[in-house]
Amino acid sequence: MKKAVVLLSGGMDSAVCAAIAKNDGYNIYVLHVNYGQRTNKKEMSCAKNLANYYNALDFKVIGLDFLKEIGGSGLVDSSIELPTSETEGIPPSYVPFRNSILLSLATAWAEVVGAGAIYYGANSIDFSGYPDCRPSFFEAFQKLIDNGTKDETNIKLMTPLGYMSKSDIVKKGIELRVPFENTWSCYTENDNACGVCDSCRLRLKGFKDAGEIDPIKYT
Repeated sequence: MKKAVVLLSGGMDSAVCAAIAKNDGYNIYVLHVNYGQRTNKKEMSCAKNLANYYNALDFKVIGLDFLKEIGGSGLVDSSIELPTSETEGIPPSYVPFRNSILLSLATAWAEVVGAGAIYYGANSIDFSGYPDCRPSFFEAFQKLIDNGTKDETNIKLMTPLGYMSKSDIVKKGIELRVPFENTWSCYTENDNACGVCDSCRLRLKGFKDAGEIDPIKYT
């Protein structure tokens, strides 16, 4: 039985990533991380629904409150304003070095359950410019996995969305029948998505460019 750990935030990218893992023939273990982000309740609800949809062998939620204590990101600190239009440089939604922490947890769990792969829905084309979403980061992390696990452990870090545009991600999701109505991308709201944060704007553009209708509600 092929096993994979899927990091599932509840967002559209991670949902498509889970669908790809299943399509690749893996039975999946879903890892959802709550680090005090503004929309953590909505994200966890979506992640749980997606885990059920994809018949996950296990659904694990790990709390990382220390990321909120460290701060430095508008996702965990409401006093930091999130932009409603495109900005230069790395936006304040960036959570410092978050992906390294999430992938470390996924690696640990993958080694415990004997998974041969970790699927992560990072994207380096239509994204917010986070430094830990660059291909070079994931190449470096693969070396870390190889050097930091048992000799008999063989875990492949998979980032199948890495070079896909948002519209391509939407199209892939439609092809694989991803329930986009059970996904959430908004950085600030838990009921109707704001439609103006970085994540909402990229999501809306992706659906528009793909010629599809986004099924979630916006203000």
